[in-house]
Amino acid sequence: MGKQKLGVFGFTGCGGCQLEILNLEDQLLDLVSAVEIVNFTEAVTEQSDNYEIALVEGSITTRHGVERIKKIRDIAKLVVAVGSCSVSGGLNCLSNIYGLEKAKELVYGEKKDWIDSIGVKPVDEYVKVDYYARGCPPNRFEIVDIIRSLIIGRKPEIPDYPVCVECKRNGNTCVYEFGITCLGPVTRAGCNSRCPNSGAGCDGCRGLIDNPNVNAQKDLLKKYGLTVEDILSRFNFYNGCKKNKDKNEKNSDSGGS
Repeated sequence: MGKQKLGVFGFTGCGGCQLEILNLEDQLLDLVSAVEIVNFTEAVTEQSDNYEIALVEGSITTRHGVERIKKIRDIAKLVVAVGSCSVSGGLNCLSNIYGLEKAKELVYGEKKDWIDSIGVKPVDEYVKVDYYARGCPPNRFEIVDIIRSLIIGRKPEIPDYPVCVECKRNGNTCVYEFGITCLGPVTRAGCNSRCPNSGAGCDGCRGLIDNPNVNAQKDLLKKYGLTVEDILSRFNFYNGCKKNKDKNEKNSDSGGS
């Protein structure tokens, strides 16, 4: 049996998630020996439409992007969304919050009508995604573990506990003690609490855990004199598409009122 063929694809994003794969150094050699990379714009010149596993970076922001992601899904046996933009829409969702036309005007000026932009959505709004490598950027070692697991037919083990667990394990003083807002209590772990390790609050780039303890988060906010609005404004940084989707669904259920 030959190596499984792997394709890495970029949509709207900074390209940093693909760079994380290239930054694997010694592990990259092991990865190359385990799979055949047939499509990876930032690493190889060859391109092929023959692959079993597709790693997808970036959110979908154009009609052409919609057509392209559907084609990738038709070809690949397994699709992995890599990074916040692909998983949740990421920073690109800010254009949805402030208005697509306004965003196009700010970026492109009088040439805004030349741009084939549509509302920002994560990959799984258009196609089925099998696994997620979350984060901005994602944990490079988690990406490798997912690929290895898929090669041998094992389900990847993705954390479903909050960043606070990793933060305490690392011996950090809670950043709330320094007056810093943090989404660690409700955000999925897997990043080794890298932002709190540096004295910054978590921005929720890995998204919510499956069953976040919202009441505990509210109690924490109350303790430090913060409001739900304070935390939501920070949560929108990476998860604005999720908020807009929930709002639209709610409006639809209530007849648009």
